[in-house]
Amino acid sequence: MDIPLIRGRVWQFGDDVDTGQIIPGQYIPLTDPAELARHAMEAVAPDFAGLVKPGDVVVAGKNFGCGSSREHAAKALKYAGVAAVLADSFARIFFRNAFNVGLAAIPLTGVRQVFRPGQLVELDIPAGLARNVDTGQELRFPPLPGVMLEILAAGGIIPFTVKSLEKPGR
Repeated sequence: MDIPLIRGRVWQFGDDVDTGQIIPGQYIPLTDPAELARHAMEAVAPDFAGLVKPGDVVVAGKNFGCGSSREHAAKALKYAGVAAVLADSFARIFFRNAFNVGLAAIPLTGVRQVFRPGQLVELDIPAGLARNVDTGQELRFPPLPGVMLEILAAGGIIPFTVKSLEKPGR
């Protein structure tokens, strides 16, 4: 399974960032991922969608993605170019939704102390390693279960399922 090394700039947020802050409720009727991406994080960082680059990483505190169960929040971040979210902890439904859309969500206690806004992060998900390229500091995290790695490598739960159903012997 091929999950490339992620290398991007850090965008930092605090505790209890809810799904309404990630993608405000008035945009829930949108179905175009590019349009969702244009509104990512606008409630807390109005310039985010215009400045985030493919491969960038969101770093946050506790309970990231709390609030409603809208999958739109994870989609908005993914299609804005965010490659992963590293947080002290995640709301359970956001965590699941992130993987469902192919966005890595990595619980990593103390992450805001190691990664500051604008710093460069390298993230090797299969190896369980996050490295601050600017300072050399590293944080390790438990490897993700194989099926979660396969879902990420496939690009989300739907492509993973399609690929699984196409395997010989099915």
